[in-house]
Amino acid sequence: MRKITVLSMITLDGVMQAPGGPGEDTSGGFKYGGWTAPYGDELFGEIMKEELKPADYILGRKTFEIFESYWPRHAAFWPGINDGNKYVLSQTREKSDWKNTIFLKSPEDIQELKNSEGGDIQVWGSAKLIQLLLKHDLVDELRLKIYPLILGEGKKLFENGVIPAAFTLTGTQVTTKGVIVASYKRAGEVVTGDVDA
Repeated sequence: MRKITVLSMITLDGVMQAPGGPGEDTSGGFKYGGWTAPYGDELFGEIMKEELKPADYILGRKTFEIFESYWPRHAAFWPGINDGNKYVLSQTREKSDWKNTIFLKSPEDIQELKNSEGGDIQVWGSAKLIQLLLKHDLVDELRLKIYPLILGEGKKLFENGVIPAAFTLTGTQVTTKGVIVASYKRAGEVVTGDVDA
């Protein structure tokens, strides 16, 4: 079975929209695009270098279209995204000229992909897709880069509809600019109980 890992840059209030640049995703009138720019350092560069190694990817349609318009022309920085298989969940797209692109229609298609032979699969961006994956318990690992700022609006990593799920912290790093990089592995059901006063 293949492992699905969500890699997200989020603010303290969970916003994940348009971390890379002002024009990346302005839907909903979002005006804070590029909010990660002031927080880069050498450690962060090393972390990103590791995460950008070749893999297969699952992307939502909107993230795919942002990537499709940019990465084929910038292969030197992230060759993995061009060479890896890109599985795109979409009800409206069925083909692309970007090599190694395969379109999926449903969570069942993703489950079938997860059950197939092959390497691990990464999810970048794709807020609605991540929420769908969480709702269907298809996420094996979360790799979060938590930035020390609050935006108050924008697409969030966790919204209503996700199932209760426990995760175990498997690693942390803190950059010189205060970005917390935390990895969590799916651990099972949420356990609750009475707490003595």
